[in-house]
Amino acid sequence: MPRPTDSNNPADWIFIAESDLEGIRACVEREVAYSMCRSKLAEVLEKVLKAELIRLGWFLVKTHDVEILGNEMQTRDSDLMPQVRPLCTVLAEVYFTDRYPGFELEDADWLDFRRKLDDVTRLTEIVKARVAGAAGPGS
Repeated sequence: MPRPTDSNNPADWIFIAESDLEGIRACVEREVAYSMCRSKLAEVLEKVLKAELIRLGWFLVKTHDVEILGNEMQTRDSDLMPQVRPLCTVLAEVYFTDRYPGFELEDADWLDFRRKLDDVTRLTEIVKARVAGAAGPGS
C-alpha cells in the first residue's frame, strides 16, 4: 500500500533522508559508487535542513542549494550551525559536480567520506528527535 507524504511535514523529509542514508551505507560498506554517495549525501543534508526549517515555521522553497538552506538556518539563529555550516560548505558543490559531466571528479577518499556520513547521520538524529518532540505525545 502506498505511503502518502507531505512536503510540509518535517517527519516525511526525515523518513526519506533515513532511507537514503541506508542506501549510502550499503555502498560505503562495499566501497562502491563514491561519486554517487557524495552527491546523495548532499541530498540527505538538504532533506534534513528542510525538515528542521519547516519545523521552525519556514515555508518550503524548492531549492537543492544547501548553502541557501544553511543561510536560512543561520537567519533563524539555529543552535545547529556549528554542525551545519561545515557540512554545507563541503557538500554544496558535490551535489552537482558528482552528478553531471563537465567537472573534475575527486579520487575516492572513503575514510573522509565516512566522517562526513557520520556527521550527517548525527545531524539527522538530532533533527529527527526534534521533529518527534514537536509532534507531541500520541502523534
